[in-house]
Amino acid sequence: MDGFLAGGMERRRTLKAPIGCVGIGLHSGRRAALTLRPAPVNAGIVFRRTDLGLDIPARHDLVFDTRLCTAIALPGQPQARLGTIEHVMAALAACGIDDVVVEVDGPEVPILDGSAAPFIFLIDCAGIATSAMPRSTIEVLKTVRVQDGEGPDAPWVALHPTATPGFEAALEIDFPSTAIGRQSLSLRVTEASFRGMLADARTFTMAEDVARLRAAGLAQGGSLANAVVVDGPLVLNPGGLRHPDECVRHKLLDVVGDLALAGAPLSARFSGSRSGHALNNRLLRALFADSNAWRWKDAPLLPASEPLSTRALDAEPVAA
Repeated sequence: MDGFLAGGMERRRTLKAPIGCVGIGLHSGRRAALTLRPAPVNAGIVFRRTDLGLDIPARHDLVFDTRLCTAIALPGQPQARLGTIEHVMAALAACGIDDVVVEVDGPEVPILDGSAAPFIFLIDCAGIATSAMPRSTIEVLKTVRVQDGEGPDAPWVALHPTATPGFEAALEIDFPSTAIGRQSLSLRVTEASFRGMLADARTFTMAEDVARLRAAGLAQGGSLANAVVVDGPLVLNPGGLRHPDECVRHKLLDVVGDLALAGAPLSARFSGSRSGHALNNRLLRALFADSNAWRWKDAPLLPASEPLSTRALDAEPVAA
């Protein structure tokens, strides 16, 4: 498959076999076991809290928290949340997996090495099964833009129509630490480019923020084994960076995972400046709030007026 968010009459895919791993939660610091399981055609991506016996569909309108990760929860059940889903979502989207159950035995997906590469490895080991059902895509018809605050330096993100089916992305970031600074990256996101450019880019933070995050109950499981930590001009990880622009690569990885919560591949061009999980989620909400901004493409079996992400569960949105 030529990858992530591509158009055309592709067919829905799941895994050939279950596969799992064990790690720790980046923010909870708790041991976490994850299993990817094949799912029936048209089941979509569903997260299952095995410790609670609850299923949470991977939907943008079920995003409950966006502080340093993307977390989802069922309406009225914030205690049944599941956090840090963006890296496994990015891996599933990049490999074109439409139908899968992601079992987790606690409140957070394991962080593993802080990137999507371990999840790509799991998918490769499990193998991919292709169904006979056509895969639908969501075509963006007009520009949708959201911004955080006012002024020329305010963070913003946008989705634009594209003449070529598929997904393109351009992002710039700007951090005070000189080890990061201003970085930008633009690429057509396919399975091959995701594997080669984005998959192994790790989450990152600045050393001065670590104590504050832990005091707020976050980053309890963070370490140099699962995150890049920078201190001014220094990268504290013994092995240094995997790429000179690893930080913007990881931010684009997050975009891929967050936008996969649309429930179907997007045919669009993404652009943004200093974006994060909250803005990414607001962008999807703004897109689906405007029925003139999108349409189904190559989806003969799906209703044209309803996003796939709202078909799996009839529930009120959860505020981000």
